[in-house]
Amino acid sequence: MDLLDLLHSHPAAYLALSLVLGLLLGSFLNVVILRLPEMLRRDWAAQCAELEGREPEPDPEPLSLVHPPSRCPACGHRIRPWENVPVLSWLLLRGRCSACGTAIAWRYPVVELLTGLLTLAVAWRFGVSGQALAAMLLTWSLLALTVIDLDHQLLPDQITLPALWLGLLVNLDGLFADLPTAVLGAALGYLSLWLVFQLFRLLTAKEGMGYGDFKLFALFGAWLGWPLLPQIILVASVLGAVIGVALVLIRGRDRNLPIPFGPYLALGGWIALLWGADINRAYLQFAGIG
Repeated sequence: MDLLDLLHSHPAAYLALSLVLGLLLGSFLNVVILRLPEMLRRDWAAQCAELEGREPEPDPEPLSLVHPPSRCPACGHRIRPWENVPVLSWLLLRGRCSACGTAIAWRYPVVELLTGLLTLAVAWRFGVSGQALAAMLLTWSLLALTVIDLDHQLLPDQITLPALWLGLLVNLDGLFADLPTAVLGAALGYLSLWLVFQLFRLLTAKEGMGYGDFKLFALFGAWLGWPLLPQIILVASVLGAVIGVALVLIRGRDRNLPIPFGPYLALGGWIALLWGADINRAYLQFAGIG
């Protein structure tokens, strides 16, 4: 009996392994979320210095997703393996560095737990299949993009573009949509928001969203095909409007401050990934079309 047969015959074990895998990937996503924007900032600063004909400022320390090892930002204590167990270590350490007692942000275990739960949901929805593996990869990418956009109003090409191309590749055999539908979805996803952006700028002389949003919407077109794009943008727009109004009313947020749209697109796209076809089918039946 091979591994796939074993997982098929023991669904509870498969779900448990998926949860553990998600927790472990959540720990890595915390590194991506923290370091990738800083890596991009350093790269952009070096490019600006080159264009201006001056020497770039030396980096205090080389930085990548694997180096230097994780450590406490307050005292520099290197995080030991037993202090880096997802969620559990944070609870056992009571949310504080073991060396200096500085508080460890609660967002780290939240990202780990959320990654685990979303991975579990994907495993439950798609079972032991190629769809599950592909959907997990997309889910992890979307979670990293969401938190980075919330922190920096940035959707890095280093994540969106590889994920977009991966969507087209997984649909070579129609994993989520047939290839023509996926290619048309990628094109329509990008062009539709680009046209809205241009029209909004023409009418208001303001930029309503960034190019990263266009690429993210194109990503969903590549993965799920063009028929699910209206559903995704509708869900994202409703969520954005409701949460935006709530922030203004409850927290007194300045309505002129920009609100990143990427997280709402990501959530709308993730819902469509798992249940989009069912939602469209239910709507058509309700409307008496299907």
